[in-house]
Amino acid sequence: MLASREVESRMRTLESELAAAHARIRHLESLIEAGDRASNPLHDGSAAVVFIDLDHFKCINDQFGHLAGDAALQAVSEIIVRSCRNSDVVARFGGDEFAILLWNLTEQDARAKARSFERSIGSLRIRLAAGSVSVGASAGVAMLCASESPSQTLTRADADMYFRKMTKKSAPGYEFAALPAAS
Repeated sequence: MLASREVESRMRTLESELAAAHARIRHLESLIEAGDRASNPLHDGSAAVVFIDLDHFKCINDQFGHLAGDAALQAVSEIIVRSCRNSDVVARFGGDEFAILLWNLTEQDARAKARSFERSIGSLRIRLAAGSVSVGASAGVAMLCASESPSQTLTRADADMYFRKMTKKSAPGYEFAALPAAS
């Protein structure tokens, strides 16, 4: 009976988190739409979406449990938020994906910021009872343009992220394991 209550409680929590993620997605899409309007005072017309997917996140959940995965997500969220400006918008897309709307920068600057997110997340060590684990990240970029919808921009950023992930995996010497690191 206790396990059933825990499952029900966890389900309510996950449903609440999913609803909040959907609200953040709608908010991000509305900001992207606003960003396409020249009258938006927050930026000069140059904005980008950075789409981040955590590398091998499933390994953390599988090897150390969902509480460890939750700890990893919280730590990654903190790094992303600390790395952004007040005018930028960060949204978690459920699971292990994040989208960041960055204002006032060129595509080159957005790509540099995306690599910075990857490095910061990759150097993160999440402390667990069993030691510490690390997680990697792949980040894709899409510049906002008036000729497409917010969902099209997000799709382009996601595709760029996937290309980045595949490029990293095929690089010589690439290896990642979410095994405990030295504490």
